[in-house]
Amino acid sequence: MTPLLFEAQNAPLWKELESALDRAENKRPPKQRDKTATKVKPVPLDGARLAELYRRSCEHLALAQARAYPIHLTQRLESLTQRAHRLIYRHHDYGLGRLKQLVLVDFPQSVRAHRWYLLAATLLFVVPMLAVGWATWRDPGFILHLADAQQAQEFDGMYDENARAFGRTRDASTDWQMFGFYVMHNIGIGFQCFAGGLFAGIGSVFFLVFNGVQIGGVAGYLTARGHSENFYSFVATHGAFELTAIVLSGAAGLRLGYALLAPGRRTRLEALKHAAGDAITVIYGVIGMLVAAAAVEAFWSSARWLEPAVKYGAGALCWVLVIAYLGWQGRPLPRSGASDAG
Repeated sequence: MTPLLFEAQNAPLWKELESALDRAENKRPPKQRDKTATKVKPVPLDGARLAELYRRSCEHLALAQARAYPIHLTQRLESLTQRAHRLIYRHHDYGLGRLKQLVLVDFPQSVRAHRWYLLAATLLFVVPMLAVGWATWRDPGFILHLADAQQAQEFDGMYDENARAFGRTRDASTDWQMFGFYVMHNIGIGFQCFAGGLFAGIGSVFFLVFNGVQIGGVAGYLTARGHSENFYSFVATHGAFELTAIVLSGAAGLRLGYALLAPGRRTRLEALKHAAGDAITVIYGVIGMLVAAAAVEAFWSSARWLEPAVKYGAGALCWVLVIAYLGWQGRPLPRSGASDAG
């Protein structure tokens, strides 16, 4: 779709939002700024309609940015969505309402707006993981290219039938200690994948590939050593949150890197600030997913009293919920007569 056609189809919606914002901000055209204007009864705002206009404008902004539409078009949408955001959240920016908005709308919408970066991050993570996993499964000795002999023995011990709890390190005696360890470990990986984008995206690429190689190597080695049921039942549930969050962190980092490499008409610093503003919503959600993954990993995945089939079933359900949440949550409801975003 051309920029002109895109603007022509969606301009009425933007105009409606702009008019609603003007009324809410007590802005009137110059001709109405006189004594008689005070006698005009203000038209009440429809909060639901305002929220819908805001969500659709955010989607239009994401489309305009992804398609590299002219700067005047993206700037208009940026200004419009920023005004709407300030109006809608001015009374509860730090309350439960803001958290609900972040979880139910902003985070999944931001993930979809980064879909091309997400696709690149997924390939950078999954392809090395599968390749190294296959190589290590064919030759368990390949693990020594990734870890020393002592670490390989520790992997065996963590998923052996005699292990008190799967995945637990020797220096942690309780699930709560492992929960703290997992939180720090997971968030550290996410931060590396995201902050690595500041090095023109190279750091994000490196950490995505590195973590994919490490995870694939361990999975292939444990499969070859006969620990497949213990290992895969351990990772099945929390992997839906942890692996997805790692890829999302890398996608946000790639967004930063692309802004530095192709700033467009902005300076590199301005492009980086703009990209960071877009990506930070993804990172907020990533932190929540990593904390959830740590809790599941410490208190559910490591449990010996749960049958593998139960863990596999819970894992499948979690993967379906995560994919459905990121793919469909926060989409505006269809409205008759609404213009097509293209």
